[in-house]
Amino acid sequence: MKLVCKSCEIEISNVLTELNDISLIKEEMEEDYIPQGYFLIVNEEDKVDEKGTIIINMKDLINSNHHPDGDRLNGCCGLDGLDGMNRVCINDHEIGTENSDCWMPHYIAINPNMVNFT
Repeated sequence: MKLVCKSCEIEISNVLTELNDISLIKEEMEEDYIPQGYFLIVNEEDKVDEKGTIIINMKDLINSNHHPDGDRLNGCCGLDGLDGMNRVCINDHEIGTENSDCWMPHYIAINPNMVNFT
């Protein structure tokens, strides 16, 4: 499966497979939360993000830039994602939130309302 921007249909992820082995998730600071090549859809039991959010490894995000609104790009050593979506596709459509600060595990939280699956 790949993710595409709902607004312009540009691919925003590499090919991804659903992560079925939850033991591969790492919650340590500055570690990849999810292995490269996988995705996870947050359910009500997860603590990472809102239900329905699609979690991917930062290395799997393609055709994307940081948000043009600098107020969304806060963090000390990376982006903390606390000020709203901070990633856009290369055509400037909001797609999700990068969480890459030093005090958190690293991942991209894709807003399910902003993408389609292919």
